[in-house]
Amino acid sequence: MAPVAATPGRASFPDHPPATRTLDALNFFLADVRDGLGPYLAIYLLVVRGPSHGWNEATVGMVLTIAGIVGLLSQTPAGGLIDRAKNKPRIVIVAALLVTLSSLSLPVVSGFTMVTITQSIAAAAGALFAPAILAISLGLVGPKMFAKRVGRNEAFNHAGNAVSAALAGVLAWKFGPVVVFWLMAGLTIASVIVSMRIDEKDIDNAVARGLDCEPAEGCEEPSGWKTLLENRALMIFAAVAFTFHLSNAAMLTSVSQLLSRTVGTDKATSLTAACIVAAQLVMVPVAIVVGRNTERWGTKPIFLVAFAFLAARGALYTVSNDPWWLVGVQALDGIGAGIFGALFPVIVADLTQGSGRFNVSQGVVSAVFGLGAALSATLAGAIIVWAGYTAGFLTLAGIAAAGFVLYLVAMPETRR
Repeated sequence: MAPVAATPGRASFPDHPPATRTLDALNFFLADVRDGLGPYLAIYLLVVRGPSHGWNEATVGMVLTIAGIVGLLSQTPAGGLIDRAKNKPRIVIVAALLVTLSSLSLPVVSGFTMVTITQSIAAAAGALFAPAILAISLGLVGPKMFAKRVGRNEAFNHAGNAVSAALAGVLAWKFGPVVVFWLMAGLTIASVIVSMRIDEKDIDNAVARGLDCEPAEGCEEPSGWKTLLENRALMIFAAVAFTFHLSNAAMLTSVSQLLSRTVGTDKATSLTAACIVAAQLVMVPVAIVVGRNTERWGTKPIFLVAFAFLAARGALYTVSNDPWWLVGVQALDGIGAGIFGALFPVIVADLTQGSGRFNVSQGVVSAVFGLGAALSATLAGAIIVWAGYTAGFLTLAGIAAAGFVLYLVAMPETRR
């Protein structure tokens, strides 16, 4: 899709230092809120609730899959809502409160059904975060600076994840796994305060949805669904993203379960936090480097590196069950997932420039790769129960290798 020429007056965007610095803080504090309990949910259900309550790797995987399906079904409506919304920071606040309240209710609810409902609510609300943050970013800085802004977003997001995971790991030694609930509540309060400091008037809502101006000012109306579905490159990218997350999503969850089996609950929580910290610390410089060099290197070679490291990571997990080996291998996630996070919105923006459907297109592609993430947990859990952890990790590595080939053969370069 060819880019639409910018309307005079829209070609350059004034820098909003207070707004962009506030966006930095929002990405930092929201990092541990947007994904809910994440891998800690598996530890809590598998060990704290345990077999006496009917929980094992397969049932935990089923909860994650159902919540993941709810989340992916929410992705496209979430993108459409962000395209139409005029006050995007307020949506971030509501979503943060819903995710946190759903997660904090976990210690007082019981049974498979209630746990699944609470995590499904959190997943549906969590679908709003990515399009809202990216729309705010695009509306603040404009298309020319978007790649660098996304890299900066990812850097602060990963830094926030690293700090919160480190705090969780240290505090879990003394207070146990319940500390993640306290930490999440505190970060949510900080996220709400920061969101309230973003002035919606600084956000160009037309540019935030991928238009160069409002239709009332002479621009074309946003493209219809048919235009997006006929965008072959966008559909290929959706398939590639599905493959990436089908491989990646279950890796950390499976590692945390393996650790809980070998070293016990409290140590597993702290070591899982160490896994997260290791990966997030690597993601910070990766996001910055990708954001600054995408124009020069292009998106395709960088994305192929992400797939290569993902496949290597899955294979290396099988070398040893030593806890610190697993932590070291998990650090490779900082390269693979770090590249994906920094390039995903940039590629979607490239492929939909001028259509006015940037956020809803994010939703469509996110729904597709969300399906991969949801199926990943069930696939890995079933294989682990049936054939063991080695077979599970090698299966995930093989899927990543297939994704590498698909991207190499079918996906075009998106940077013009």
